[in-house]
Amino acid sequence: MSRPDVSFEFFPPRSAPAASQLWATITALEPLEPHFVSVTYGAGGTTREQTVATVLRIHTTTRLNAAAHLTCVAASRDEIDQLLQTYWEAGIRRIVALRGDPPGGGAYAPHPEGYRDAAALVAGIRAIGDFEISVAAYPEIHPAARDAESDLDNLKRKLDAGANRAITQYFFETAVYLRFDERARKAGIAAPIVPGIMPETNYVHLVRFS
Repeated sequence: MSRPDVSFEFFPPRSAPAASQLWATITALEPLEPHFVSVTYGAGGTTREQTVATVLRIHTTTRLNAAAHLTCVAASRDEIDQLLQTYWEAGIRRIVALRGDPPGGGAYAPHPEGYRDAAALVAGIRAIGDFEISVAAYPEIHPAARDAESDLDNLKRKLDAGANRAITQYFFETAVYLRFDERARKAGIAAPIVPGIMPETNYVHLVRFS
């Protein structure tokens, strides 16, 4: 049996103890040789500086392939494009492109000078460089989607814009993912759809995320 490709997702540290814990975790996981590891981007870009610093440190001090999360929220096209140029010049070749959520919740509204959604962001990334791009998929439908069909249409737009794969939101039942994958294939989506898995290490956080 062939060895599966996996990736790990990290939250950027917000304190010195969190940073120590993160780097101990990275050191422990590095020998597993994941396809890549990604670093999240807080709502509204609230962890932008920590995300960039963490991605660059992983890239320069480990053997891991680092991927940076990037969202459309609270940033102009110029700001996003400059950040992409920074990543490209540093040798970062992987991006997880997301629409993103506004800080504090509420309805999403695109930045007046920004990318309107994840599909537009993917196209913008492609214009900067030949990045390997992952996007999000939602086996149980995105909360803002009109219905399951429109949600799949949105996923297809992101992939057609140039994304290489989709990574799903976490789910609790395997059948949920398998049904979603089957519907996606019937809708003409051929790109890999990677199941997202969240280890249940903190019940309070899991309930909040859910």
